[in-house]
Amino acid sequence: MKNFSDKEVRWGILGVGNVCEVKSAPAMNLVPNSRLVAVMRRDEAKVKDYALRHVVGKWYTDAQQLIDDPEVNAIYIATPPNAHLELTRMAAAAGKPVYVEKPMARTHGECLQMIDVCHQAQVPLFVAYYRRALPHFVKIKELMEAGAIGEIRSIHVNMRQVLEPEIITKLENNWRVDPEIAGGGYFYDLASHQLDLLDFFFGKVTHAAGFSGNQAKAYTVEDIVAGSFVFENGVLGTGNWCFTSSESAEIDETVIEGSTGQIRYATFGKGEFTLIQDGKEPQLLQFELPKHIQQPLIHSIVDELLGRGLCPSTGISGARANWVLGELVKERVS
Repeated sequence: MKNFSDKEVRWGILGVGNVCEVKSAPAMNLVPNSRLVAVMRRDEAKVKDYALRHVVGKWYTDAQQLIDDPEVNAIYIATPPNAHLELTRMAAAAGKPVYVEKPMARTHGECLQMIDVCHQAQVPLFVAYYRRALPHFVKIKELMEAGAIGEIRSIHVNMRQVLEPEIITKLENNWRVDPEIAGGGYFYDLASHQLDLLDFFFGKVTHAAGFSGNQAKAYTVEDIVAGSFVFENGVLGTGNWCFTSSESAEIDETVIEGSTGQIRYATFGKGEFTLIQDGKEPQLLQFELPKHIQQPLIHSIVDELLGRGLCPSTGISGARANWVLGELVKERVS
């Protein structure tokens, strides 16, 4: 990485959509030695409105102009995945660190290209898998490393969601089920967080295989996935994802089985999890989550750029999530 000589991270954002309203962008002004100085969106009316509401001094409708702004020294790419590779190329060519939304790209191959262009330009690449920095997930990792549930035996991810009517009625505006934009469907959008979090806990997945299907025919991409995976430490995992289930069956639960206990949590739920240890009453551990949910991860990026810490979510780890996603949907059944 080139020496980041500035004493302040001055962010420019490409694509100020919904994720930038509360989750991410406002946090950039709350982290010490960090400021949001410019935003970009192709729709002039929308980008001007965003800049006015969030008190951002500069706005652009052209990505290259924002990247070339000398005041901007770090780029946050908050567009849909189809633009991530090209915008990363542009930012890296300008010598500016890149923070990109998840999933990192549409395919593992695109992720590898992003890693390569940043490596060649000697700029860091971070990915918005912010759950790696949230307090309850950090605590789960600490407990497991301390042996709270013994040796880890297996993991199971179970996710079922209903097919919301607006998904069908507004299909033409829903990029999350357009594979040319998103790479896949809601599995890519949501399971990417779950699989990356497991990577944070247990390291990279070395083997993965699965089956995907499209049962409801509401859109063209997968709406159900089942698969298994093996981590580098030998722990086995399985997962089942269905996005057309009944209301009564809705669930978001990951279960980590140990030799002397169990941990249960919802990836997209509150800041809490259940710890079950042999011979003890189950404990519900609860943590307060930040209003701007990406703030702890953004803080870690700023710390790394300023030479006072490390970010736990990089292009290397983000690409691994894409690889597992691709392997799990590879075998399509009719």
